[in-house]
Amino acid sequence: TTTMNTPDNKEIIVPNGNIYGGNITNYSARDTRRVDMVVGIGYDADLLKAKRILEEMVAADERILAEPAPKIAVSELADSSVNFIVRPWVNSADFWGVKFDFTENVKLRFDEEGISIPFPQMDVHLH
Repeated sequence: TTTMNTPDNKEIIVPNGNIYGGNITNYSARDTRRVDMVVGIGYDADLLKAKRILEEMVAADERILAEPAPKIAVSELADSSVNFIVRPWVNSADFWGVKFDFTENVKLRFDEEGISIPFPQMDVHLH
């Protein structure tokens, strides 16, 4: 068997057959990682304003690398939201800090700017 430790300090014991026959993802092998985030706004929100705010937020975070260039784009017209992908590159050690801080700051900044972040909802009509 092979013994591995997870980032949250769990020990995983894996039969060697699973190791030889499967894929292993090593998140710490490279110096940099891409943070993949999805940010949804309401259909009534100002799309260009929201995109500009996301771009400003990415540019203001010193932990986000200039190269490769971050990607911010509308990725989906979903049931309840217009979704952006936000994909900045960071040093691997900054991955979780950037992900958590950026998520919190998006909510705070969108609230300040009057941009709604929708939640899934369903209208039910009874006849």
